[in-house]
Amino acid sequence: MKHFRFALLGLFIIATIGLTAASSSASFSHPPPNETSNSLIGSGVTYYVRTDGGNLSQCTGLANLPYPGSGTNQPCAWDHPFRALPPMGTPRISGGDTLIIGSGAYRMGYGAPGADNCDAGGAFGCVMPPLPSGTNSTNPTRILGAGWDSGCANPPELWGAERPWFILNLTDASNVKLACMEITDHSGCVEFHSGALACERDNAPYGDWASYGLYAEDSDNVQLDDLNIHGLAAGGVHAGRISNWTVQEVRVAGNGSVGWDGDLWDALGDSNSGALTFRRWTVEWNGCGETFPGEQPTGCWGQIAGGYGDGFATGYSGGHWLVEDSIIRYNTSDGLDFLYITEADSSITIRRTLVQGNAGNQIKNFRGPLRVENSIIVGNCGFFHGKPFIYTADFDGDGNLDESVDNCRALGTALALGLAPGDQASVINNTLTSEGDCLVTAECPGNCNGTEAVLARNNILQGQVDFLQPFENTCLLYQETFPADPFDADYSLINNVKDGACPGAHDICGVSPGLVDTGMDTFDAHLLASSPAINAGLASIAPLNDFNGSTRDTQPDIGAYEYGAAPQTPTPTPTPTITQTPAPTPTPTPTSPPPAKTFLPLILRSAARR
Repeated sequence: MKHFRFALLGLFIIATIGLTAASSSASFSHPPPNETSNSLIGSGVTYYVRTDGGNLSQCTGLANLPYPGSGTNQPCAWDHPFRALPPMGTPRISGGDTLIIGSGAYRMGYGAPGADNCDAGGAFGCVMPPLPSGTNSTNPTRILGAGWDSGCANPPELWGAERPWFILNLTDASNVKLACMEITDHSGCVEFHSGALACERDNAPYGDWASYGLYAEDSDNVQLDDLNIHGLAAGGVHAGRISNWTVQEVRVAGNGSVGWDGDLWDALGDSNSGALTFRRWTVEWNGCGETFPGEQPTGCWGQIAGGYGDGFATGYSGGHWLVEDSIIRYNTSDGLDFLYITEADSSITIRRTLVQGNAGNQIKNFRGPLRVENSIIVGNCGFFHGKPFIYTADFDGDGNLDESVDNCRALGTALALGLAPGDQASVINNTLTSEGDCLVTAECPGNCNGTEAVLARNNILQGQVDFLQPFENTCLLYQETFPADPFDADYSLINNVKDGACPGAHDICGVSPGLVDTGMDTFDAHLLASSPAINAGLASIAPLNDFNGSTRDTQPDIGAYEYGAAPQTPTPTPTPTITQTPAPTPTPTPTSPPPAKTFLPLILRSAARR
């Protein structure tokens, strides 16, 4: 699902951010830093920021020491990141340099140290300039929180104030590493909220809020590690036209409209490319405000109230996407929305990932190849119903309060597959349950030829009562728009589904799957000792490890968990090396918003079609 009411804001963003040339593309390879050295890597210089540092005249920024209290040009740290990256100014660090930010809180926006070029009326543009691109793949520009190399126990907090568009700026920034930072604001307001949580946008002072945590466009070869991006008024990350990004140990949570938004709202498109790898990534509670300082969800809202709510979504795009060992949950629309990954030679792989409690589809895509394995997909799409933290109002004018989250939006299917002509999808050793219309659906956007296939093996498929139609259970598999049924489903354990469907010769149907808990909001996919899923899987297709990274035995179990297996640390899938891409053309400022995109067929089906 896309949102266009922010299109005008996109024009302002483009007008207020600077442009730099992009550099070469490859994977990172560098030694760990020594924070007492000024030559951590290549020829780059290391600069320091500390809350007890000094201003530009007091300190050089070249030593990890506090300002001694007197003197000028002292060997000590700067007192704010804006000293290195001044809003509406030229960066004081160069490509390949390192900026290490000490623990503590740093106000980002109008009124912060180093924001001398900003004014109250134009506070939305009081953002750091783009990071200078690293000189090459082995000499990236690095912005690091102190302790980034030793567990990141106490990351610095960069918090937005007075409505800046974003806090970190990766416009045309390539060969970059960001690590060990908390990115947030100090307000529970939600931008454009239709209720009492709306942020002040018209008159200064605006308050202690920022729209987005991180903005990126035309950015190649970037690594994000140990970031906690939460509580922003609009979204956590706004990133499009990116290539070869690796995102690890990153949390995107409690952002007012969207978690990760890949629609740039400009006329140059959004298409991503290369290897886009997300490991140990948590995306949760987006479409909700976040109280400050309590960090609790509040005012959750969705499309019905003018909001958005996807955990992750892109514009029209390509790329090779890998999501591993991640958690995507409790977002007020779709969880992982890959519906706009439409370009040929794109691919999506999802492994060992929990997707749960999102109000729309848990996972959806447009085309293959797609592989989902060892994952737990809990389609409790009615999760937000009746919760005290959702926003309510009389939306239909009948005098009664209505919930602002569209429960089981797009029918709430747990896994909604799209296959273009000739495409293939694999769904292997997963555990799925859903109170949406179906557990798994498949659709063709047009002109399919009958060679499309969904290979489903070794899955536990537990039906529930349909949230929107409580007179029936969730359907098992549903396909439409194909000339031939694409589903090849077998060796699965199926229970409590509509019409008692049991498609495969080796399926186990109509019996309890033997899970710890099959309750919709208390679902626990671990196997009991009595589970018929034990040793019932097809060995030739089962992954070597299970959801926890435990080694499967020679006769694998059905589902995401292997019963009684010894835990192992799963070996990450190597990030493929991508051929260097040319530097993108600088982005011009458009003179009018781009045309609205048309929703694709996957979200336009009628609830009455079955």
